[in-house]
Amino acid sequence: MFLGSYTFEGDPAQLVRAYERMLAQMPEGDIGLHVCVVREHGLLVLDSCPSREVFDEFTSSKGFAAAVAEAGLPHPRIVHLGEVHHAVLRAET
Repeated sequence: MFLGSYTFEGDPAQLVRAYERMLAQMPEGDIGLHVCVVREHGLLVLDSCPSREVFDEFTSSKGFAAAVAEAGLPHPRIVHLGEVHHAVLRAET
């Protein structure tokens, strides 16, 4: 599993509403590990894909760009974080 991050800069309250609009359009079951953190100046989203290649393909796709734009989110700064060695998740929060 590969982990990357998206940083969305702007008003956190507005970004959360836009993020929730985008998330509502995602097909159920498509998300493996996904975390959205509200920060002082925006959102930090951690997102997993089966591999770096799949992550790169997804983040450079027209579908991803359209989903971000249609939700009203600004283009994110995308960072490759690396291969996940171990992850623990007890419950959805």
